[in-house]
Amino acid sequence: MNIPADLKYTKDHEWVKVEGDTVTVGITDFAQGELGDIVYVEVETLDETLDIEEVFGTVEAVKTVSDLFLPLSGEVTEFNGTLEDEPELVNTDPYGAGWMIKLKFSDASQLEGLMSADDYKALIGA
Repeated sequence: MNIPADLKYTKDHEWVKVEGDTVTVGITDFAQGELGDIVYVEVETLDETLDIEEVFGTVEAVKTVSDLFLPLSGEVTEFNGTLEDEPELVNTDPYGAGWMIKLKFSDASQLEGLMSADDYKALIGA
């Protein structure tokens, strides 16, 4: 299972890549494996400002639909439009082409609440 050390993680199985005052967010390799084949990713919160842990979208797999929770408060500035036609990228490249949103965060102190790769491994028992 792939858990890159340079990313941060949430208890909701999302990864966060920090780049200045913006983060890129997606779901982890563990999460996509648990969900199975992803058939649809929906994000209707583009250009909205949301609070930490609010739902920013959903991911639909063959057998289930799961909410996506914002890892930090801020404005959703970009959605990975490629996922509209190729949602399977979440399965094949969750940390690369399968990213979901970019977020301009508003409270840098919330970064301290994210987990390291080692903490995430402990959470999932890896």
